[in-house]
Amino acid sequence: MTHRRPADHESHDYFKLYINQVTTDNFLKVLEDALDSTIQFLENIPAEKWDFRYAEGKWSLKEAFIHVLDTERVFAYRAMRVARNDMTPMPGFNQDDYVPHYNADERSPYSIIEEYRAVRGATIAQFSNYTDEMLDRIGTASEHAISTRALGFMIAGHEIHHLRITRERYLAET
Repeated sequence: MTHRRPADHESHDYFKLYINQVTTDNFLKVLEDALDSTIQFLENIPAEKWDFRYAEGKWSLKEAFIHVLDTERVFAYRAMRVARNDMTPMPGFNQDDYVPHYNADERSPYSIIEEYRAVRGATIAQFSNYTDEMLDRIGTASEHAISTRALGFMIAGHEIHHLRITRERYLAET
């Protein structure tokens, strides 16, 4: 696998928010390193913080991390389809429609961490087996061009984005 950043034509400008969070050319290493570091980070969050909302109408920390998991699954699914040369356009998804169905209040932090471990392991295995040709392939999602490579960067960057928000808004001393 050749490590390089996605070219501008490989994703819509909106997704550069996530792509640009990744400061290396090797998104797969970022995903691999995050497996242990994110689990350690999550395991050290005080129990009372998991149901905390930093403002009215904002997600709880449980909801935020279930959102990270759902988004990783959606992006990985899109990557699989593009890598397999399925050029059928894929619709967008509205993250806010998912939240009421998370059952977050009934979930334990442990269950979310274990789900993270499983999802991330599957994502790493999936991307580890892509060739350069598969990574360079471009399909359509949310009415925009997207490459398999860009989706890998988006998964890594989306998590980095939410970890930053967690540190700044959920765990900051008030």
